[in-house]
Amino acid sequence: MAKRRGNPNWGKPEPIGPVVPTVTSFEVIVKEFKLSPDQYIRSTRLREWARRNKNSKYIPEALLEAWGFEIESTL
Repeated sequence: MAKRRGNPNWGKPEPIGPVVPTVTSFEVIVKEFKLSPDQYIRSTRLREWARRNKNSKYIPEALLEAWGFEIESTL
């Protein structure tokens, strides 16, 4: 019997699996700094991290506005 060539699943839809939530850099830093949401605005370490990373990492807009940061738009 000859070997069959090609992908037998070509044209079939991909199976939809469970949605895996991703953790943002902001969430990792907040956990590392052991901050609760009511401590975000008062944290100088988080503010300094946000100042350095505001144009490349996700930081909640409301927090950036509370600190008075300007955001460079790349759109």
